[in-house]
Amino acid sequence: MYTYALKGTIAYTPEREHFLIRENTYLVCENGKVAGTYDKLPPHLAGIEVHDFGNAFIIPGMCDIHVHASQSPFQGIGQNIENGKWNTWFDRYAFPDEAKFRDPAYAKAAYTDFVKKLQTTPTTRVCAYATSDIEATHILMDILNEYGFAGYVGNVSMDRNCNPELLRSTEETLHETRIWLEKCKNGVGAVYPIITPRYFPTCTEVSLAGLGKLAQEFQVPVQSHLSESRDEIAWVKSIDPTLAYYAQAYERHGLLNGIPCSIMAHCVFSSKAEQEALKRNHVLVAHCPQSNLNSSGMTAPVLQYLDEGIEVGLGTDVGGGNTLNLFKTIFEAVLSTKIDRANGMAEQKKRILSLPGAFYLATKGGGILWKSGSFEKDYCFDAVVIDDSRIKDRNQRTVYERLERIISLSDDRDIVRKYINGREVYRKGA
Repeated sequence: MYTYALKGTIAYTPEREHFLIRENTYLVCENGKVAGTYDKLPPHLAGIEVHDFGNAFIIPGMCDIHVHASQSPFQGIGQNIENGKWNTWFDRYAFPDEAKFRDPAYAKAAYTDFVKKLQTTPTTRVCAYATSDIEATHILMDILNEYGFAGYVGNVSMDRNCNPELLRSTEETLHETRIWLEKCKNGVGAVYPIITPRYFPTCTEVSLAGLGKLAQEFQVPVQSHLSESRDEIAWVKSIDPTLAYYAQAYERHGLLNGIPCSIMAHCVFSSKAEQEALKRNHVLVAHCPQSNLNSSGMTAPVLQYLDEGIEVGLGTDVGGGNTLNLFKTIFEAVLSTKIDRANGMAEQKKRILSLPGAFYLATKGGGILWKSGSFEKDYCFDAVVIDDSRIKDRNQRTVYERLERIISLSDDRDIVRKYINGREVYRKGA
């Protein structure tokens, strides 16, 4: 890896509530890490290669910390099932589609489609769910690596309450997970394994206990779902009435303190006791505003979580969500905090997530898993170059307004370059 610089308008959030935006600035990469940002290159960097993008924006790569790669084929459909049963969506779409990945040829084609879609978004790192098929999970890891992505991929564990074609016995679940971890514990490029019990209703106590031991033995993170809907919580309670709160099902088996941390998606209806458990175990909450509204009609109390010191990042949750573009998720994260969580809330007590605050969650917030998502020194050099000329108007706008419009309106047509760990992984038109 060599030293080089990108030049343009850099924008990032070293702190949650504030953008740092600098025009005509050099962003220097050295050995895959951020070496610094400079208005003028210092003498010791004189002569390095510079890629000058003029007025274009250079932002940190974003982290999608909750996405179902195996649900990408039905992205954008399935939200209009008018049926009172909570699991209808799984029976109709998720489980049948995931079963198709038992065919390696299908898995390779479908996962390639998914990664190609991801390539032209601002995302550089993912926490992805595959299926319960180990071969297909390896295929996803290989393809993400081939296209230069970094992140984690989970082989989904389910030994009860799911489609028979996806079901594994408890013994199979633990045996196959061990084999998979032994094979890819050192990563496929920058793509690593993550323990993935789908959620408590689909995993027996024995399997959760075994997965917790594997997480500690192999020193890997854990991802799962938590408190997404009231129906789900009631189902959990019916399975085990002794639980004081949903997260206790994971906590008692060591699944809330994976290495470097555990990621719990949704957390829409987490009780005070559950929130304390999240904080106590340093859990990273994957906030998925669009799919939260799709599935439960409610928003997660992210401002409360942040006030309490609970770490939060953003997830698209495709296929519960219908976009892989984290710009849209940033916009939705702000919008969702404008919805009152309780009728009669006094006007003066209403708070919304700021735009830089939501941008932070998509970048540095989820990036705590890797020390990415910022242009501070020694952070992973993940950068996305965006040309906003397509969406500009005929008036002179501030750099903040231009960035706001990028978040609101930009798409794949505006991504010019993408770098992950200092390596160029995408070039428009190439």
